[in-house]
Amino acid sequence: MNLPIVKERSFYKTFCLLAGTLILEQAVILSVNLADNVMIGSYSEFSLAGVAAVNQIQFFIQQVTYAISNGLIVLASQYWGKKDTGAIRKLTCIALYGGILWAALMFALVSLFPTDCVGIFVKDQAAIEQGVQYLNIVRFTYPFFVITAILLGSMRSVETVRLALIVSSISLVVNCSINFLLITGRFNAPEMGVRGAAIGTLTARVLECGIVICYVFLKDRKLQLRPRSLLHLDRLLMKDYIRIATPIMIQGAMWGASNAIQTAILGHMTLNAEAAYSISSTIFLLLKVAAVGACTAASIIIGKQIGSGKKTGLKETVVTLQLLFMGVGVVLALLLLAIREPLLSVYRISDETYRLASAFILIQSVVICAMSYQMPTNSGIIRGGGEARYGMILDFISIWIIVLPISFLAAFVWHFSPIVVVICLNADQVFKCIPAAIYANSYRWVHHLVREQPAT
Repeated sequence: MNLPIVKERSFYKTFCLLAGTLILEQAVILSVNLADNVMIGSYSEFSLAGVAAVNQIQFFIQQVTYAISNGLIVLASQYWGKKDTGAIRKLTCIALYGGILWAALMFALVSLFPTDCVGIFVKDQAAIEQGVQYLNIVRFTYPFFVITAILLGSMRSVETVRLALIVSSISLVVNCSINFLLITGRFNAPEMGVRGAAIGTLTARVLECGIVICYVFLKDRKLQLRPRSLLHLDRLLMKDYIRIATPIMIQGAMWGASNAIQTAILGHMTLNAEAAYSISSTIFLLLKVAAVGACTAASIIIGKQIGSGKKTGLKETVVTLQLLFMGVGVVLALLLLAIREPLLSVYRISDETYRLASAFILIQSVVICAMSYQMPTNSGIIRGGGEARYGMILDFISIWIIVLPISFLAAFVWHFSPIVVVICLNADQVFKCIPAAIYANSYRWVHHLVREQPAT
């Protein structure tokens, strides 16, 4: 059987450029969390558990923030297909207002109930105290992170992706340098433990936000966004954005909350399971960035092709992307297995924590292979085509109706081992491949979102 595959080299060059840059960017971003985990893990296991608990809050905030940004990308990519930068500027402003409101809400929540927020994810009092110390500083990163993510989303929609990589690399160097000095107090610097790690993260977030703002408002020539653009909101485009972004944000919130609940389930079993899952998840997330990069690249490519009105060759594009996703999955699974032992040897942890972390990574090598296909297909191809509700419905059924209830029963009613619980928690990544393949190849997700005469 001859599959309809794209033969133009320009397509593969564009995909590799977009995906490769986005992969490196996401790897650098996650390396900030990895640096915190590794440096804190070598300092104290209680500190590691506390920081890991706060990182679950961070993850939830980031998922909703990325959803706000992705809603922008879905719409803006189609307008970029028509080279309508005026509409993209207006959409960027709408997303910024929504993102700042979200950051303010979460800042207020963790400020009023810091102990309760950390206590959701870990039950050990010493770990909670460490987590609260970390949270009291890192909460100030929220507005800077949100602004940065949304502005970078606007740049991605017009295929400017290298900025994020450069900014993230600078952020990583700054964060690691401050961590090195302040966690254990090197070179006569004060020994601040988790507070030192939080200061490093905050400094990095402020710096990257400043760089992005300067580039977008002063140097960028594609979008030409200016401060005065923030003063006006287009009602028609706001209506379009809310319609597309709302299900994506709900999906992001569900995904972030489910991830937090997953960690809470393990965290309330044993401290070893919490620490082991934190370690394995950080390693897993570091490789997962390949799927995330492919997802965003696919969304931009599909959105631009549909927005331009040139739907000829869409089937070839969709089939080719799916084959690329499968190849990425196999490579990532093999890589995760290869780096398992070297990475675990970096941590100063107990034998039981080491054993559990090793088993968790073995499970996740299977998970990442499946995820690398279903996530870019569901959230890249299908969402990029303008179908936002499908992913929300799929995640609601698979995660909240199937995975979480079964995992809760496995952990607290049937009292299965943490290893079995982790299998239950990640099962959806495998079985979501089936609806992904069926729906993506039905082409019912293709929606033209561009207004013929967008408001100026």
